Amino acid sequence: MSVHVVAVITAQPGAEDAVRAALEALVPPTRAEAGCLSYELSESLASPGTFVTTEEWSDPSDLDTHLATEHVQTALATVGEQLAAPPAIHPLRPIPVG
Repeated sequence: MSVHVVAVITAQPGAEDAVRAALEALVPPTRAEAGCLSYELSESLASPGTFVTTEEWSDPSDLDTHLATEHVQTALATVGEQLAAPPAIHPLRPIPVG
C-alpha cells in the first residue's frame, strides 16, 4: 500500500536561498530512490521561505528509508540552524467519502 506525504520546511528569515538550494539538491537523488513514486518540491506563494514537498512512496518503509538516507541527513545537517522549526512531515491517510 502506497503512502502519500506532505512535508513543510520553513526557513528562517534571510536563509530562504540556502534552504531552497539544499532542498533543490535533494530532488534528483530522492526521485532515484527505490520506492519513490513521486517527489515534488514547491514554495508557498502566500509565505515565501516555506517549502512543501508532496511525495508518494510505494510503502511506509520506503519513507523511513528515505529519511535515513545520507542525502537527507546531510541536507538537514547543512541547513538545520537555518530552519525556523523542525520539518513537519505528514504521512497521510485517505478519508473515504461518498
